[in-house]
Amino acid sequence: MKLLTRRLALLLTGSLVLTGVGLSPPPSTAGVSDAAPVLDWSRYATQAIVAGRPPASSEVLLGIVHVAIADTVAGLGYGRPFKFAVRPDHRASPAAAVATAAYDVLRARVPNAAGLDSTYADYLARVPSGSAKDRGVVLGRSVAAAVLAWRAGDGLGNTVPYVQRTPGPGVWEPTLPTPPADIVLTQVRPLALRYRAQFRPDGPDALTSKRYARDVAEVASLGRADSTTRTAKQTETAMFWSEQTAQQWSRALLQLAADRHLSMAAAARMLALVHVSAGDSVIACWDAKFHYLSWRPVHAIQRANTDGNPRTHADPGWQSLLNVNHPEYPSGHACFTAGVAGALQAFFHTSHVRLSMSSLVTGTTRVYPNLSAVRADVREARIVSGLHFRHSMVDGDALGTQVVGWISARH
Repeated sequence: MKLLTRRLALLLTGSLVLTGVGLSPPPSTAGVSDAAPVLDWSRYATQAIVAGRPPASSEVLLGIVHVAIADTVAGLGYGRPFKFAVRPDHRASPAAAVATAAYDVLRARVPNAAGLDSTYADYLARVPSGSAKDRGVVLGRSVAAAVLAWRAGDGLGNTVPYVQRTPGPGVWEPTLPTPPADIVLTQVRPLALRYRAQFRPDGPDALTSKRYARDVAEVASLGRADSTTRTAKQTETAMFWSEQTAQQWSRALLQLAADRHLSMAAAARMLALVHVSAGDSVIACWDAKFHYLSWRPVHAIQRANTDGNPRTHADPGWQSLLNVNHPEYPSGHACFTAGVAGALQAFFHTSHVRLSMSSLVTGTTRVYPNLSAVRADVREARIVSGLHFRHSMVDGDALGTQVVGWISARH
């Protein structure tokens, strides 16, 4: 119980992330046909980006870095570019090229990343000196420059003040004294979509509707902090999916690439498609969140006597198992998961992709037989966490699916 309490306390300030550690030491230089440089720098990028950063904005940055990695691999003569085509250089070192492209983008977009400079220097030192190494550095630097120019002024560095809408039934109010998480995404230019509201959903259910009342009753029972109807397995599911989402998914994607023995080109393309799709899914999701500004279950249940629905019942002392500080509709986790799952389905041309997911919060691993099983587990996790209504989970999943469908058809 003490461990659960400590983890819950961490969640009050954001999702759990690894702290107090630098970037992992670099491995030995990989061979030309090996995907190791791609996987190494995907992992380093995740470590650099997620430290102290919320999941949604982390994923947008991961999308940017993985475009650079994918287009560098294409520039080596392996596969087709994701965004920028450069003259192929078959004589360049893949390790030097991928490392340099990722490093340059990270250095510009995450300038305070701990250990990044030394990681790059150590990694590059393991690449044999010579023209291949030099050519790799030049190639990686040219791709990074193109990517950084593309994302210049994208809004991710903006300071966005939160202005509270007039409080009332259905209106979201912050659940923590800190600024709303990732509100900056309401001003960020998408990575691939034409505009943020391109697939904006229809909105939350009317407060007076029967479905809204059913959703409130479900969350009130299962999502209560001291619920007597939530099972131990459901509590573990809630906690399993409470890790920093970008960090958790990054581990799973790298494991999947290794398990499938993907080539360098395939790994780079899969990771770019997934991270760009998920990045735009959360940008679209945050657009909808702050457009509708729909209240969280904690206020919906505490103030149910104000919603005009005779089927709901107020419980002023109700508290959710977990807490996050941004509007409820649609679910960010559902948007994120649908973006990842949809991209994997598009890449592998099947939903029957076996996934191994681990959680640093619970210290456990779950193996899913297919992508639908992952989406279903996330949906239930956020309901029993007391964070979301079922309608928000369904619409978030639909939004992410629309986003990835549009992107995968063009990439």
